[in-house]
Amino acid sequence: MILENGAVRTLDPALPLARALAIAGDRIAGGVGTHETALASPDVVDLGGRCVLPGFTDSHVHFPSWAVAQRQVRLEGAASLEEALARIRDGLAGLPAGRWLRGQGWRSADWAEQPTKEALDAVTGDVPAALLAKDYHSLWLNSAALARADGDLLVPGGVVERDERGEPTGVLREESAWRFKERYVVTGDDEYLDAMRDGLRLVASRGVTAIHDKDSWLPSIPRLWQTLEGLGQLSVRVWQSAPHEQLDRLAALGIESGLGGDRLRLGYLKVFMDGTLGSGTALMLDGSGVEITTRETLADIVRRGAAAGWPVAVHAIGDLANRNALDAFEETHAEWEPLGLRHRIEHAQCLAPEDVPRFAALGVAASVQFSHAPSDRELAERFWPDKLDGAYAFRSLIDSGARVANGSDAPIEELDPWAGICAGVLRDWRPEQAVTVEQAIAATTVVPAWLTGDGRRRGKLLPGYLADLVVLDRDPFAIPPEELPEVQVVATMVGGRWTHNPPPWG
Repeated sequence: MILENGAVRTLDPALPLARALAIAGDRIAGGVGTHETALASPDVVDLGGRCVLPGFTDSHVHFPSWAVAQRQVRLEGAASLEEALARIRDGLAGLPAGRWLRGQGWRSADWAEQPTKEALDAVTGDVPAALLAKDYHSLWLNSAALARADGDLLVPGGVVERDERGEPTGVLREESAWRFKERYVVTGDDEYLDAMRDGLRLVASRGVTAIHDKDSWLPSIPRLWQTLEGLGQLSVRVWQSAPHEQLDRLAALGIESGLGGDRLRLGYLKVFMDGTLGSGTALMLDGSGVEITTRETLADIVRRGAAAGWPVAVHAIGDLANRNALDAFEETHAEWEPLGLRHRIEHAQCLAPEDVPRFAALGVAASVQFSHAPSDRELAERFWPDKLDGAYAFRSLIDSGARVANGSDAPIEELDPWAGICAGVLRDWRPEQAVTVEQAIAATTVVPAWLTGDGRRRGKLLPGYLADLVVLDRDPFAIPPEELPEVQVVATMVGGRWTHNPPPWG
């Protein structure tokens, strides 16, 4: 196949722009020359002036959770407790008997009245209800749901909010929220698979060819991906996380990072240092927040992970959480750096300015979400007014030489890479931290491939690389920045096969 008559942005500095691209099987054969035109009866696709880029990777997504959330009560943007309850009331309509009412997306920091089990009871009655906050670190439950735990709510690293009588308010945070969800709010395999199939079709329409999945809390997740792969329905490449608690078991079985095939691989260990900005649980240098993993414990995990062949991805929001993570990576540097392990800090939302250059110095990637900056602006200004110099410091990280990967953190933000790219480039809050078009696209293509060890076969459009690409309706490098939100995905290809809208195009 030859794609011609358009702009091919290779993302390789040596030859950044080509006018055509040849594909043979699942690989890129090169730019069009004598060799490629001599291929037996190649299909020729007229790009009609459109632009081809390497396929997009979402470097931080909870894909099964995001897919299921598309079918649940959505509370994003609810400006008050009353508005949230109205949406929940609507969500009860048609709910099958015996089913949980599930939802997500609430953020109560601006609400005059805070969520309680009593408020939820008044709407839901005896139907058990579990509603995840927008940041996924808090869970709002009614009395029927709380009764399932019979008072067993508090776990290490968790928070159970209580009223003046010492009774649970109905809001759980951090580990308490996650353990409750894992034990009692159960989603069956069939429901997950149906939702994931729909989700895969949707992300293909958004140019996604690979994801780094964070939904490792449920043991069935790898099995769900394997089921889709076995049915020939896995249309993206998945780099799957594993809970760090499974490290000893993985090591005993001799399983190392990279196990799997072209479409599905086990990739990295997942660790939480702290909570989140929205839940008030980010671990800060001023002493506030919740510490989930200590620096010493993380250093031990990194050390044992290195011995077993596993890189580590560390959730860190607050400035102290990030410092502790960087300290742990520095302490263990001599043990993992010679092995070429590609560690990463997820989010890196609030950094002490002196810690910004440490990412590049240590060779630790910053796995960030460009879309979080505009979304979190009001909360950051409220909770971190004296720390904004190091908040969402994406350009500073890139300028320091750090590798920066971009993701969505869906379902916290929407799984839409182009929207994330626009958020990074068109940032008007602390605009000195905006990134260029090239930097934003590289963070969504080149760096994610490097993180998975695929930097020599994915992330660029070069001969021998996998033919994972997206076709856009115009060249984003050749238009004014203010027109970026108007760019549309035309088609998507994974491994030489169209996964969305094959040509010809009108």
